[in-house]
Formats: sequence, C-alpha cells, structure tokens
Amino acid sequence: MKIAVLMGGTSAERDVSLATGREIARALRANGHEVVAIDAAGGRLKPLAESEGRPATGIGTQPPARDELVRLDSASLARRLDEMPEVQGTDVVFVALHGGAGEDGRVQAVLDLVGIPYTGSGPLGSALAMDKLVSKELFSSAGIPTPPWLVAPASDSEVEGALGGFPVVVKPSREGSTVGVSVVRSPGELAEAVERAASYGALVVIERFIPGRELAVGVLGEEALPIVEIRPSHEIYDYECKYTKGMSQYEVPAPLSEPVTRRVQDLAVRAHRVLRLAAYSRVDFRLDDNDEPWCFEANSLPGMTATSLLPKAARAVGVSFEELCERIVQLARENRRATGTRPGGQG
Repeated sequence: MKIAVLMGGTSAERDVSLATGREIARALRANGHEVVAIDAAGGRLKPLAESEGRPATGIGTQPPARDELVRLDSASLARRLDEMPEVQGTDVVFVALHGGAGEDGRVQAVLDLVGIPYTGSGPLGSALAMDKLVSKELFSSAGIPTPPWLVAPASDSEVEGALGGFPVVVKPSREGSTVGVSVVRSPGELAEAVERAASYGALVVIERFIPGRELAVGVLGEEALPIVEIRPSHEIYDYECKYTKGMSQYEVPAPLSEPVTRRVQDLAVRAHRVLRLAAYSRVDFRLDDNDEPWCFEANSLPGMTATSLLPKAARAVGVSFEELCERIVQLARENRRATGTRPGGQG
C-alpha cells in the first residue's frame, strides 16, 4: 500500500509528533509499504526529510517555544491537501499529529471532504477527546468517575467548596502531553498557574488533585490492552517525565488485583465509546489509596515514540511495534469497507 504519514504541524506537541511520525514511517516501511513522511507545518504539506528536525530520541524537556511555532506558516491545510502529489493515490493517511488541528478533528474533517482514508477517530470523536472540559462532562454523565472540576477563574471559596481545597491541578482544556499543566498547592499560586495555562487557550480547567498511582490503558479496536503503571520522577507524569529517558519507570501489566484491573479496563473501553473514538486510543487514570480509579482524559492519537505507553501495552501481549502500526492501518481499511465511508464512521 501507499501510506502517507502526516506529522509535525504547529501545535506545542510538534516535536512529539515528529518523533511519533518517524517511528511509524520506519515501521510501515519495514512492513513493505510505500511510505511518504509529510510535515503538516504551515499547511504546505512538504515531504519531510528523515534528517530534518529533532531526532526521535531528543524531543527535549520542554515543548517548542511559542515564537518558534508562530514562525511556521499557519495557512489553511485544506487548500493544499488534495493538490499534493505525495498524497494523491494514497491508500491511507496515517495521522501522527498531536495537539492542535491534528488532534481536534479539523484535519480529519478535511480528509473526509477530499475523500482520503485515514487512521484513528473521525472529526467528532477527535474533537470530544481533545477538549478536556467536554470529555469530563461526558464521563460524568456516563458514570465514569472523573475528578471534580471548575472552569477558571474561580475564587478560593469555590475551590474550597467544590474541590475540597488545595492542592488542585490547573490545565488548558485543549492541550495534550501535560503542556501548560501545574499542580497548585496554595491560593497564592493559583492566578499564575491559570495565566500559564491560558497562554495555550482561553478555557482553563481547575481540577481536584488525586494522589495515587498513574495508570494508562490502551484500547485497540474495542478491547483494552494490559494496564501500564507509570512511576514518574516528578509528582505528575509531566512533559519532561514523558519524553526524557530515565525520568519514569513503567510496569506492564500493572501490579493490580484482578477486580481492579477489570474495572479500570472496563472504564477505559466505556470512555473510548462515550467519546465516539475509533480504532485505537489511550485512556489515563489515577488510582487513589482506596483503589478507586479516576479518569482524567482519553487520547485519540496517543504517542507512538520509543517511550510511549500504547506500544508498551501492545508488546505485553506479544504485538510488536510493526504489528501494532499494521493493525491500526488495517482497522482503518476494515472500518471504511464496513461503513462505506471513512475510518471511524460518524465518529
């Protein structure tokens, strides 16, 4: 097959996306496919030389600076997509973008409009999962435990009443990779944390901090993979701990009792479904001291780098990285044939 791997872009997760895209392109080539790697930065969809940008093992401890991203032209992707010879005749676009237009459904909508099949979830599912506030509202309505939250600005009395006081977690509603996230321990720190999160988007969520164990559950098709437990060097699994070798330890399957394992996996599949996700995702939890799981978010395009969680979970059931990428491509093609539309159906 001819597969275009769409990576890069202009979100704060650009470096992570480039690393993810290169790993996927390498795996698909090893599987015998004709692969073109494309950087979506600026909407120009230029072919990405394998030597460009930061190497997959050197994402950096912080996301790219805002002025670096602004320098990348943000012209409309839609004007160029169906004109590019690299994309024409493509059997599948493997979407390896993170954050921004790549993960919020806009790229998926463009691909739908021009009739190009692609991996992962559709526009609706992508948009729902990207917005943490909407996700939490849907989790709550579906009976999926999620930490109580407020939308900034909020007074100290509101934090005390609705969230039980400090500490709290402050995060942008529409970012990933813990970009712009802070743990706030006192009222005096709140305004600065909100301002930091707001630099990545006007809508800011203030959430009760849940002490406990970090868990992640990959969903492939409609089945939960083994649970990964993350033991970060920092208090939360932040950007540096995610992408710096040695900053986190992982155990898969997570050492949990069978009832807790089943409950967390069941909640992950329910979250995947309630957000209208398709093909694959990753759902993140904290497990408190009473073994109660709290769902934070679902990722419609989870990372696929050397340190990423979904590939770790797949390896635990004997699925290599190359096999995982192949399965994601086949899920896209199967879903398209079954629905007569694009991968992911209406989602």
